[in-house]
Amino acid sequence: MLQKTFRRPQFFYTTAPLPCPYLENRLERKLVTELTGADAEALHDRLSRAGFRRSHNIAYAPVCPGCQACIPIRIDARGFTPSRTQRRIAAANAAVEGFEVPPRATTEQFALFQRYQAARHAEGDMAAMGFYDFRAMVEDTPIETCVVEFRDPDDTLVAACLTDRLSDGLSAVYSFFDPRHAARSLGTFMILWLVRRTLALDLPHVYLGYWVPQSRKMAYKARFRPVEILWGGQWRRLAEDEVAHGPAPPPAFSERLTAG
Repeated sequence: MLQKTFRRPQFFYTTAPLPCPYLENRLERKLVTELTGADAEALHDRLSRAGFRRSHNIAYAPVCPGCQACIPIRIDARGFTPSRTQRRIAAANAAVEGFEVPPRATTEQFALFQRYQAARHAEGDMAAMGFYDFRAMVEDTPIETCVVEFRDPDDTLVAACLTDRLSDGLSAVYSFFDPRHAARSLGTFMILWLVRRTLALDLPHVYLGYWVPQSRKMAYKARFRPVEILWGGQWRRLAEDEVAHGPAPPPAFSERLTAG
């Protein structure tokens, strides 16, 4: 007798409205689902290509009524050409080495994380995280993940990036750096490193999460050209004239039917 196996149904939930972390006077809602079981890697891959992000063992995407400010964005690693400023940043940090280490939280990483939060996001929820919260962020992962530690020649930890491995690239989950070295643009340097590492792995994309053109702290993601955005249900290259203010709203479903 043949025995048929059934795949566990995937449930999605919508969160309650909370203040938007990027734009004032707006509320955010997220569509979330759990990443568990033997299919977690494959599900994470599919959801990443559909514009979801990972936190712990949860995948989420914004579903804010009447708002499309958060735009999934990824770098075309194979077509990437650094700008003059990015080349200067890479040269200034040439002595910094990146080391991929297992996702195990350390007190050294946490001390750096605390300095970064206090200087950059003192009013945010993450500034209040204790070590066990930080450890959960790093270690609660159902998929292939690493922490890329960036160290100066004297072995000082100056930056770190929690990074997921996808079948089509690397995904920067969360990065932080020593605010005392803000002039070195270590945030940009980490992304440049991820592009090089992605190419070394013969993979095409570096996923950067959400680009929010109206938010100063999120607008930088469009500077790594060429980039692709998920817009109207399709990944496409971001045009030069869209960088400053973002793309025009995609047509409504009824308009797409008429056009077809």
